[in-house]
Amino acid sequence: MYSPSMLRRFFCFNAAASSSSITPSSSTTTITSKKKSLVYLGSPQVSATVLDALFNASAAPSSSFEVTAIVTQPPSRRDRGRKVMLSPVAQYALDRGFPSDLIFTPERAGEETFLSNLRALQPELCITAAYGNILPTKFLNIPPLGTVNIHPSLLPLYRGAAPVQRALQDGVKETGVSLAFTVRALDAGPVIARERIEVDDQIKAPDLLALLFSEGSKLLICKLPSIFDGSAKVNAEPQDDSKVTLAPKISPEESWLSFDEEALILHNKVGLEPELKF
Repeated sequence: MYSPSMLRRFFCFNAAASSSSITPSSSTTTITSKKKSLVYLGSPQVSATVLDALFNASAAPSSSFEVTAIVTQPPSRRDRGRKVMLSPVAQYALDRGFPSDLIFTPERAGEETFLSNLRALQPELCITAAYGNILPTKFLNIPPLGTVNIHPSLLPLYRGAAPVQRALQDGVKETGVSLAFTVRALDAGPVIARERIEVDDQIKAPDLLALLFSEGSKLLICKLPSIFDGSAKVNAEPQDDSKVTLAPKISPEESWLSFDEEALILHNKVGLEPELKF
């Protein structure tokens, strides 16, 4: 069970704290109908951190948007008991009082039933953070303001499934998080903003991942007004393809330690975890 009290609260400018429930009441129908519709896609615990930030920001009196639906990975068997469990994002949304019928768990984001339900909601913007599914063109064509992804690297560096793990493996001294529009090519969309972070020599992948999504959440909330008014798309920076580096999935063999390797290589391998899909 993932309690809201376990997750850090984020605020931008003078946003007020939200209530513990996001379920709309009849008294707010007129107000929420004027708000822009945002659909959020995410799955692991770090994605729940981003959802928390969106819930809090959407509840502020001055907010111009509301989270109208959540898309996440289907329930799966996890932990020692191999029980079928909801994704951390789905569980957190339910804990916050989000309607269960607005939490979608398609096996693939290209399923026609799912896309039909999404079109019916008429979202103006989609936000993704470690969702874990490829988004087809049919999906990307639905929100008129586009789809924005939180990617834990300084794009165009470390495009791919394991940006945090590859950065640590390479022994980088600096990494960061990027907000970028999603296009069909992997992590290749125009960049809205980046936040740089120094890498501690002793930090492990899960801790760095959590830190990057924490910073990414704050960056997203502060950039949402420009995304909604269209200026972010106008000013977004195309990526320099000559500077691209890739972060492919880490194989189990790569995580093995061999004492024939140099000490620095062994140090950088310590703390590598199975990658999330970004």
